[in-house]
Amino acid sequence: MCGFPTPTDTVTPRQPWGQERVITGNRQTSWAFADAYVAEDEALHWARDRAREAGLRPVAPGTGAALRMLAASVDAKAVAEIGTGTGVSGIHLLHGMRPDGVLTTVDTEPEHQQFARQAFRASGFASNRARFIPGRALEVLPRLADAGYDLVFCDGDRLEVLDYLDESLRLLRPGGLVVFEGVFAHGRTVDSGPQPTEVVRLRELLRAVRESQELVPSLLPVGDGLLCAVKRPDAGRP
Repeated sequence: MCGFPTPTDTVTPRQPWGQERVITGNRQTSWAFADAYVAEDEALHWARDRAREAGLRPVAPGTGAALRMLAASVDAKAVAEIGTGTGVSGIHLLHGMRPDGVLTTVDTEPEHQQFARQAFRASGFASNRARFIPGRALEVLPRLADAGYDLVFCDGDRLEVLDYLDESLRLLRPGGLVVFEGVFAHGRTVDSGPQPTEVVRLRELLRAVRESQELVPSLLPVGDGLLCAVKRPDAGRP
């Protein structure tokens, strides 16, 4: 037995409370299974170790797998990443991109980017597959080309997420993807109690993406929440 849910496990409004509790309890096991579904190689384990040593929180394996799939789904040749870290998310993005694709990755910490360079090389990616730009995202992004990117991945300062959204809409080609990591904020985004400003910003981001006429959104329950949206092909047309 694999432990997969069967059709009879489906929750409906008429099911007894006891059955709902059982299914709710199984969700943690299901999420753990999904998180480990795509195996990570030694280069990714090395990058994760460097992240932990630096006090960083890399994307979860399930989030990385989703990024890989999303990059492949748009046949990405040009991807912009806000928040290089030690290269965990970048490796997944590169695996999903076209063989001639280039990842442009921005981070305020050049020493973290050095770890990412090593991790990319260990994963077998040529040096010309990634362009590392040190600096604040909101100072770097305005220098990047309009409609020049197939995917923009945002994993930076949560206080700046609305600005990242504005820049992403400019950077993305029609049909491109914008992706935000960590939008659940460890459950605080949906907590009704008082929250810090960064969580308020995430709530504003979720609302802005959902209500945007330029985007087709989805919220994926992987890792700490992955907000994805496709830029409509007719966005910006009269």
